[in-house]
Amino acid sequence: MALFKTTSAVSVDNDTVNKAKQLSPWKIAIIDDEPGIHDVTKFALSHFELEGRKLAFYSSFSAEEGFILLRDEPDIALAFIDVVMENDHAGLDLVERIRGELNNHSTRIILRTGQPGCAPEERVIREFDINDYKAKTELTATKLKSCVYASLRSYRDIKTIEQS
Repeated sequence: MALFKTTSAVSVDNDTVNKAKQLSPWKIAIIDDEPGIHDVTKFALSHFELEGRKLAFYSSFSAEEGFILLRDEPDIALAFIDVVMENDHAGLDLVERIRGELNNHSTRIILRTGQPGCAPEERVIREFDINDYKAKTELTATKLKSCVYASLRSYRDIKTIEQS
């Protein structure tokens, strides 16, 4: 009898694993002009999983490339956007285009900067429709994962509300 229960439990686990494999990954955009930032982000999140879904990374190296990416892939769940790329406010301009021109209010946006003085945090949070603002130096692997968990859950909830 105990053997049967064990076999049954293994069968259920296999069904769960098979369903998880069929789920599409969460789409994450990394928009930053520094290739190393893309590499570090992907490495830190390489084993990340939420609700049986892994991550798929999309890289853009300028604000214009980022705009095209979000225009062509409207179901990006989370975008990490560097503030300073082509100029001191390229990332901020991109946020305005995503929210305004694309009318995309679902994608969660985390602004990252290596130069916090160029765009002071309080002003940026107050004036731009973003979900978080982080200095690149403060984003340890653990803090990065925490941001991603919170952002993906928020995106999931927004999409659920939109579908209702």
